[in-house]
Order: sequence, then structure tokens, then C-alpha cells
Amino acid sequence: MVDFNFYAPTEVVFGKKSEDKVAEMVKKYGGTKVLLHYGGQSAIRSGLLDKVKKNLEAAGIPYVALGGVVPNPHLSLVHEGIELCKKEGVDFCLAVGGGSVIDSLKGIAMGYYYDGDVWEIYATGKPIEKALPVGCILTIPAAGSEMSSDSVVTNEDGLLKKGYGSNHLRCKFAIMNPERTYTLPAWQTACGATDIMMHTMERYFSIEDDMDVTDRIAEAILVSVKEAAPAALANPTDYHARAQIMWAGSLAHNDLTGCGTIGDWATHHLEHELSGMFDVSHGAGLAAVWGSWARYTRSQNIGRFARFAKNVMGVNTDGMSAEEAAEAGIQAMEAFYHSIGMPTSIHELLGKEITDEQIAEMADKASNYGKKTLGALKVLERQDMVNIFTLAK
Repeated sequence: MVDFNFYAPTEVVFGKKSEDKVAEMVKKYGGTKVLLHYGGQSAIRSGLLDKVKKNLEAAGIPYVALGGVVPNPHLSLVHEGIELCKKEGVDFCLAVGGGSVIDSLKGIAMGYYYDGDVWEIYATGKPIEKALPVGCILTIPAAGSEMSSDSVVTNEDGLLKKGYGSNHLRCKFAIMNPERTYTLPAWQTACGATDIMMHTMERYFSIEDDMDVTDRIAEAILVSVKEAAPAALANPTDYHARAQIMWAGSLAHNDLTGCGTIGDWATHHLEHELSGMFDVSHGAGLAAVWGSWARYTRSQNIGRFARFAKNVMGVNTDGMSAEEAAEAGIQAMEAFYHSIGMPTSIHELLGKEITDEQIAEMADKASNYGKKTLGALKVLERQDMVNIFTLAK
């Protein structure tokens, strides 16, 4: 077990009609003029955005609105948001949407005080000293950005996707009403469940084996999502299933499941290159790559993969060797992905073959042209990344 600090300062307001408390929460955390950030038309069609505006207006809180966030959020909109906040004297940032909206908002919040292009922060990882306070009303459980320190954006110039983390970017509050997820398309629900599980699995597949409390929390989250996702797909208005997924998404990425372990994160970084190049859904890209990563690295801690097979995937491992159990667990995970409509290869993801040249380009970007490694369970050099992408073809 490694030493750890656990810091999760976000106040969670969870349950039916919780969005009614948005003005109260903005005032609690010092907001006097708000940037209201959202995505496309769904927040408008659902009536949620109008409801939030009326709630702020009734409380005498002025706001400016900026929509247009897309999946794999664009740096150009972050730049636009920074300029808008400076022009309008905004002192609080509020996201209405899923992880892409929250990530874009965080980019705006940290770029507000930065003397330069905010992309420099993403590209270099330099620490920031402050950011505008942020809060969110979550509508898509997936990324966990509502309780994490992270933000991921895509620079359209070169299709570069980069992530950045700082405790200054943690939401002051996160409002979560599972009813607001009833209208999510099945694809988005499945992608979200996959991302939630992967946030847990990136921490679970560790070289550390002696933090049993954390492991059991991680396994419980994985099993809960594995059970709730099919239920939500079968009945989109199943409040119980939607609530399990929504709360699991926050617990999966507020660092609770990483206490005492060493996270890997290679699958996420490899997928960032896939979605950067092909603009695919993040969760689907993770599912397409994970099995190949797992087979490539499992020998580094075969017992961990065997435990996953038994405790998470429910495989009867009696009489199996550790290697057999590990493979059975990977196959069971892939079968689960297929059961909820997720791909397990890049060809399945894209509907076409990926070229060796495209694989080489993704490995170049992921490794910073051979200058950076990925992962911790098995440290991946550039050629390892090529090998995993090739296995995933």
C-alpha cells in the first residue's frame, strides 16, 4: 500500500428536483455573476436550462450564457468563454450538462487568470495558482468531472487531446438529479457506464495488492454499474438504476477508489489519441482498447486479473489457473461490453480498418514522439503502444 492524500471537497446535492437549489448553492459559494455553460439543444429542449435561468433570476443573480460544447470539447470555445467572462465580469462558472461541458468550463475557469494561452497549461502540465470557482448540474453521468480535479479538451489545430488536473478545478458543488438522465440515448448511457467502470479499473489494476478496503470499494462500484447499466437500458426511467449509475460515476473519479494504489491510466491515454483522431465517443473508445491492453499487461499482476474475474465478473474460477481465470475475466468483460452495445476492437468502433500509419501517428502523439511513457502496471514505451493499438485493430 502506498501513502495517499484524499481530498474531495465538492458538496453533492443529490435527488429529485435538486436543481431547484442552484441559486442557493451559487450564493453559498460567493457567486454574484454567473457564466452559464451548456452543450447543444438537449438542455434547452428538456426545459432544464430555462428552469436554471429562472431560478437564478428569482434570486437576483445575473448571468451570461455560452452554449455549443461538443463531445471531446474544443479549445476554441474555451477561448471564447474566457473572453466572455473577462468582458462581463463573471465571478462564478456553472455547467449544465455532462463531462464535456464541465471540462470545457474548467478550462475557462483556469484560463481566466492565466496570462497566456490556456492551452499552454494543458500541454505543459504547469501548476496553476487559482481559477474561477465552478459548480455543475450534472445531466450525463460518465466522466466524473463533477467531483474530479481533471479537465480534458481537444485542440482542433492538430487534433490534440490533452488532460490537466488541479485541485483549483474541483467543483464547489455538484447538483445531481437522476431523473434528468431519463432521456439519454441508449448509446450515451452505455458509453457513460463504460467510462465510469474504466475510471475504477484504471485504479484497480495496480501493482499494489494490499489495500483491501479500497479494492472492495472498487469491486462494489464495478458490480453495481454492471448490474445497473442493463437495467437502465431496458427501462430508461428506472430511477434506482439511474441513481446507482450517477452516484457511481462520482465515486469512481473522486479518487476514492485510488486510495493506497498506483493507478495505470494507459487505456485512457491511448483512447485520447483515438478520439482525438477520429472524434469517437470516449466510452466506446475505451471499450475498444481495454481488452488488448489487458492481455498485453496482465502478466505483471496476474492475480489481480484473476480476482477481477471472480469478484467483479462473477466467473467461477474454481479449478482454473491464474492465467485461465484472467483470460476468462477479460472475455467476460468484453461480453458485457457487447451486451450493452459497446465495441471491443477499433474496427468495430470505426466500422473500418485502421492503417499502420494511423497507429504510428497515435503512438507518436501518445508517447510525445518517444519521449514519454504511459502506465504503471506495465510501463509502456512507444513500441508497446503500437503493439496494443495493433492488437486492438
